[in-house]
Amino acid sequence: MNAGPDILIIGAGFAGATCARELADAGYRVLVIDLRPHIAGNAYDEYDACGVLVHRYGPHLFHTNAKRVFSWLSRFTEWRSYEHRVLAEVDGQLLPIPINRTTLNRLYGLDLDEAGIAEYLERVREPRNPIRTSEDVVLNSVGHDLCDKFFRGYTRKQWGLDLSELSAGVAARIPTRINDDDRYFTDAYQAMPKDGYTKLFERMLDHPNINLRLNTDYVQIRAHINPRHTVYTGPIDAYFDYCFGHLPYRSLRFENEHISNSEWFQPVGTVNYPNEHAYTRITEFKRATGQIHSGTSIVREYPQAEGDPFYPIPQPENEVRYQQYKALAESEPDVSFVGRLAQYRYYNMDQVVAAALRTAGKLINILPREGI
Repeated sequence: MNAGPDILIIGAGFAGATCARELADAGYRVLVIDLRPHIAGNAYDEYDACGVLVHRYGPHLFHTNAKRVFSWLSRFTEWRSYEHRVLAEVDGQLLPIPINRTTLNRLYGLDLDEAGIAEYLERVREPRNPIRTSEDVVLNSVGHDLCDKFFRGYTRKQWGLDLSELSAGVAARIPTRINDDDRYFTDAYQAMPKDGYTKLFERMLDHPNINLRLNTDYVQIRAHINPRHTVYTGPIDAYFDYCFGHLPYRSLRFENEHISNSEWFQPVGTVNYPNEHAYTRITEFKRATGQIHSGTSIVREYPQAEGDPFYPIPQPENEVRYQQYKALAESEPDVSFVGRLAQYRYYNMDQVVAAALRTAGKLINILPREGI
């Protein structure tokens, strides 16, 4: 019988923890390691010095249309219903984003109904065919003025690139509406873990078949562990020692602030700053968590090129390089690559969970459980 774990999982974020729990429930002995001193990956939350529950790596707002994903996570948490709303500071006003009827009527001093908004957008849009870039997406939808007011500056700060340099999928994530729906997401399931993300992860990893080691570097232990299979959730280029070069990522710097003399800082969970200021947005955590506290804590986000990898940069040349790494990954039958970093994809949390459930399901079907 193998003296090591059945499954070694590198990373205790959504991808790793989901795989770990599914495999542990199926009877496999699982070792989860993480380089950081905590579980939950970028979803990690904790109480700050003033007692406000904050997300240390920026806001994480859960939403999904996948009933299976929501039901699976519901095993480990109760939920607080929450529909996220975002305003953008444009021309001295705070206006709903995604752009909707309210946005346009207030921005331009109009009084249009839904049919009038549809006609207005049709009049100002600049048809693009084919649609290859995010600039094509936005101009095709709302035209130049709205593009410049809401999207171009924000994109330049967020990605360090112009809209014309980004693949179409980035801007396609943000719809345009002709009604007054001011919710940022329209998914069937929108909620926050009642006790926070870290508690959710603690329950996911609380299983007799799961052994957890934090502050542990895979590179330093890989020669001393002999698993039957490895699940890798880190950057795929790092796994292969950057043999095809680095895959580029966008990182973030967070500036946290507690305001002790005010219950609220802003009218909604997040306010975007597409044009002014070096930061892209400010998020107020109590809006999402529902915590009752006399003060409030916020975070300003400053995108940057260096630092922890947060967002794969969606450009055609980067996809070509990723495909080279993917081909190498497919030649490693004893390793599964899953998650935003391992698959170089701009995944939402629910998409990561779904991918991890598929990966675990495949392993359960193909990996013999002899001796378990």
